[in-house]
Amino acid sequence: MRRHFKNIYRLGIKELWSLWRDPMMLILIVWAFSGSIYMAATASPETLMNSPIAIVDEDGSALSERIGLAFYPPHFSVPKRITLTQMDAGLDAGRYTYVLDIPPNFQRDVLAGRSPRIQLNMDATKQGEAFYGSGVVQQIVQGEVDEFVSRFRGRTAIPIDLALRARFNPNLGHIWFSSVMELTNMVTILSILLTAAALIREREHGTVEHLLVMPVTTTEIMLGKVWPSALVVLMAVTGSLYLIVHAALQVPLGGSVSLFLAGTALHLFAASALGILLATQARSMPQLGLLYVLVLIPLNMLSGAITPRESMPRLVQDIMFFSPTTHFVEFSQAILYRGAGIDTVWPQFLMIALIGTVLFVIALLRFRRTIGQM
Repeated sequence: MRRHFKNIYRLGIKELWSLWRDPMMLILIVWAFSGSIYMAATASPETLMNSPIAIVDEDGSALSERIGLAFYPPHFSVPKRITLTQMDAGLDAGRYTYVLDIPPNFQRDVLAGRSPRIQLNMDATKQGEAFYGSGVVQQIVQGEVDEFVSRFRGRTAIPIDLALRARFNPNLGHIWFSSVMELTNMVTILSILLTAAALIREREHGTVEHLLVMPVTTTEIMLGKVWPSALVVLMAVTGSLYLIVHAALQVPLGGSVSLFLAGTALHLFAASALGILLATQARSMPQLGLLYVLVLIPLNMLSGAITPRESMPRLVQDIMFFSPTTHFVEFSQAILYRGAGIDTVWPQFLMIALIGTVLFVIALLRFRRTIGQM
C-alpha cells in the first residue's frame, strides 16, 4: 500500500512539473480565477447600474420636479434636463437609454383625475437594460404620483401592508450572485481541462509508452493525474474566493469556507474523472477541444448556475440530477450565500461522491482499454 501511494505521489509531482513548464496553461489558470470572475461579475450586470436617463419637463410643476428627483445613482445616473428637440438626437447618439417626457399641464390633469400620460422613450438596442429598466421607471413614476396625490385627496387605507425582507442579499446586488457562480463554472472548466490535457499531452509527446514500462498500474496513473490538477484548482479557488470575490468585489462569505473547499475537492474528483474519460475518447487536442465544448456547455448552463433549475423542463431536471455540477452549484449557494452547515448539504456531498466514483470507474476501464490498444 505504501508503494502505491509513493507511485501516485511521484506521478503527481511529474504532472506538477509539467504544468509549471507550460506558461500558457498557468496564464489561463490565473486569468480564469481572477480577471474572468471580476469581469463576469461587473461587466454584464443583470440589474441597472448608472443607466443614463434624461427628462423632458414640459410641465415645470412640483410633481414633475418630484419625479425627476426620484432617479438617482446607483441604478440611474443623475438625470439630464433636456428639451424636446434634443430627445431624438440624444437617443440616436446613444447618450441616453431612457428619456422621460412629462407633458404640459401634467400636475393639473393628475389632480383633476384626467389620467394624463407620460411618454417613456427607450434605446431598445440595449435589450436587457431596456426591458428591465422600463418596469423600474414605471414603478418609480407611479409611486411618486400616488404619494403626491395622497397629500391632496387623503390617504386611502389598504387592507394589507406587505413588508418585504430580502434575505442573504439585502441590496439585491447582481455581483453577489454572478461572482460566486462564475467561480463554480471556472472550477468545472479547469478541473476537466487540466486532467484531459495532461493525458492528451502524454499521448502526443509519446510518453505514455514510458509509463507502460514502469512498475505502475493504470489506477496509479489516473490518480497521479487527478490529484495534481485538483490541488492546483483548489489553491486557485481559495485565492480567488478571498482576493477577488471577498476583497475586490466586496461579497460577504456567509458560511464555512472550509466546508465549501471540502465539497469543492469532492467535485474536483468527479470532474477530473470526467476529464480523463473525455481524454480517452479523443485522439488529439483539437478533438478534445470539440468534445470538451459539447460536454461543458450543457454541464454549466443546465446546472442551475445561470438559470434556476425549477424553470427548466422536468426531463432536463431529471437528467441533470446525475451531473456533479448540479449538486456542486446547490451546495455552493447553500454554504456561501445562506451559511448552511453539513447537516444541510450532506445529500449533495453524497451525490457528488457517488457520481464521481461511477465516473472514475468508467474512466478507469476505458483508460485500461485505451492503453491496451497502444
